[in-house]
Amino acid sequence: MTDKFMKIAMAGLIGTALASAPHVSAYPDMDAVYNSFPTYSNKGNDLELTVDKTGTHFALWSPQATQARVYIYNNGRTGTPTDTLDMKKDSASGVWRASSPEQLYGKFYTFSINHDGKWLAETPGVWAKAVGANGTRAAIINMAATNPEGWENDKGPELTNNTDAILYEMHHRDFSIHPSSGIANKGKFLALTEPGTANPQGQSTGIDHLKDLGVTHVHILPSFDYNSVDETNLPANTYNWGYDPVNYNAPEGSYSTNPSDPETRIREMKEMVQALHNAGIGVVMDVVYNHTAQNDESNFSLTAPGYYYRHRADGTYSDASGCGNETASERQQMRDFIVNSVKYWAKEYHIDGFRFDLMAIHDIATMNQVADELRKINPNIIIYGEGWTAGDSPLPVEQRALKDHAYRMPGVAVFSDDIRDAVKGHYSNAADRGFASGKTGNEETVKIGIVGATNHPQVDYSKGNNSKKAYTLSPNQVVNYVSCHDDMCLTDKLAASLPDADEQQRKRVARLAQTIVFTSQGIPFMFAGEEVFRNKHGIHNTYNSPDSVNAIDWNLLDANADQNEYYRQLIRLRKQHPAFRMSDASEVARNLVFDNVKTPNVISYSLKNHANGDPAAEIKVIFNGNPEAVTTRIPRGKWTILANDGVIDADGKTLGTSQGGKVTVPPTCALILMR
Repeated sequence: MTDKFMKIAMAGLIGTALASAPHVSAYPDMDAVYNSFPTYSNKGNDLELTVDKTGTHFALWSPQATQARVYIYNNGRTGTPTDTLDMKKDSASGVWRASSPEQLYGKFYTFSINHDGKWLAETPGVWAKAVGANGTRAAIINMAATNPEGWENDKGPELTNNTDAILYEMHHRDFSIHPSSGIANKGKFLALTEPGTANPQGQSTGIDHLKDLGVTHVHILPSFDYNSVDETNLPANTYNWGYDPVNYNAPEGSYSTNPSDPETRIREMKEMVQALHNAGIGVVMDVVYNHTAQNDESNFSLTAPGYYYRHRADGTYSDASGCGNETASERQQMRDFIVNSVKYWAKEYHIDGFRFDLMAIHDIATMNQVADELRKINPNIIIYGEGWTAGDSPLPVEQRALKDHAYRMPGVAVFSDDIRDAVKGHYSNAADRGFASGKTGNEETVKIGIVGATNHPQVDYSKGNNSKKAYTLSPNQVVNYVSCHDDMCLTDKLAASLPDADEQQRKRVARLAQTIVFTSQGIPFMFAGEEVFRNKHGIHNTYNSPDSVNAIDWNLLDANADQNEYYRQLIRLRKQHPAFRMSDASEVARNLVFDNVKTPNVISYSLKNHANGDPAAEIKVIFNGNPEAVTTRIPRGKWTILANDGVIDADGKTLGTSQGGKVTVPPTCALILMR
């Protein structure tokens, strides 16, 4: 996550004073100490709470504790404990246990441990699956009661390959909060369950808009319980992206209609997933296991001080996340937590994919285990992440889940910063232009994106701007994009890098940029609202900016109807032509053939041999990133024009034909033909 350090307002946990937690001591060899701890696999799902016919049972992994207790409460925020249960330790596993003979449904609980002679602050534990407002107390509920009607038959879309996915990244508030959305449950999970919503001009918004656009998956920004929004004061209108985790296994309360009711937030998130599935759309969840919102006061630190984090030699927290700490996935209990947490979301909430924030903070072995275990649950599941860190880490480079190590993680995809920066200009320099905005010299890096970062005989990786070698085993392992929630959205980037261009010219550049993404081999990814040319007022990182900055104004559906239609046709074009969705690197090398083009900022290639079972024997793709028309040659024959001069007709019925030979490609556009 670029500029990650800008995202998090590192405030204390709302509603509870946790200052009593100790600072982590410096060990002579902390890894040796931590690795000597007994560990416990949670595959049986009995950490931290189970309710059965014999009563309510609590379990807490805390190998350093000398005592441990469970406090029972009547509500999720106030009042004193109605009961205190002393826990007993199993030294072989490091797990403390206590039981009540009653089924304590409707009650809340916390844990507290005695460490180094001091009782630490109360915590809901690391495995809390239901919580009250602001997540300070865990809740005891019947999870089966949170299932919507028909949940047992709920199922996401089936994919032949990951390359069949079309990802749409959205934040709950951005998508629905604007008055023009026509959505009743603005900023809530339920916003995506409302059919028939429209903007003031009568154009479809909400879930109907997503269906019309044609995306296969929504990628929702963090939806677990996070730190920066006070769920007891939602009228304060606080906004945050949510990259500050507190309770990893419970939904965020501010996206529910009643944050104080643990069942409501769970049921409404499931209703959202079910509604999207019924619309043929999968759900990818953004997960942030690489750091926590707090250090000594986190749930991890309050149950096993120090263990879950990496540290510097002096005992201070290492900080590859840029947010004050980083977790230690290579330690068995943390690895077990990550693996079983995503398995829980996949099983309990039917989540169809996971996007790992700053994935390179995690080790390769953990990510491979994540992929292996998730595909046992759902063979269609999509797993991808950011193949970089925001700072250095004690984890050796060779163990990191980096983009360059994608070939060692065959079940995991990585974001392509190659195509991102080459097409639109470098993310960190607002004024920098890319291939689509007229800057020459990026052609070979764009080609790296076009072939899905696979080994291709016609791509010279030594000329790549970011990568100097092929890093994927197949196109299934790369996510192509030019814009996401991070940094400037595409509209703002083009305004900054093309200050003399008018809006129509910038929209044209945006179309070319996204056409490169959606016709490249790999998994295409787009940022919500770009189809209506949304902006964020030029602000690079809007993690805590107000709705006035982040909200999508759905009146733009009317003002930029041509842009929306272009995206819709672009998605249809990709869906109708399997040649853009090859899943085997050898197929790409054999069927994707680049033309020898001498004109700067022009790329031309063919997809041949009915590639990947395509109905077309050959598809010709020509990108002209120049602000003036160029002339090139294509083989003679009867070609049907699918895209030209900033217009796409995926059915090939309205743009005419070409006999080949010398052809003119208009400025800043893609010419796509088939025969």
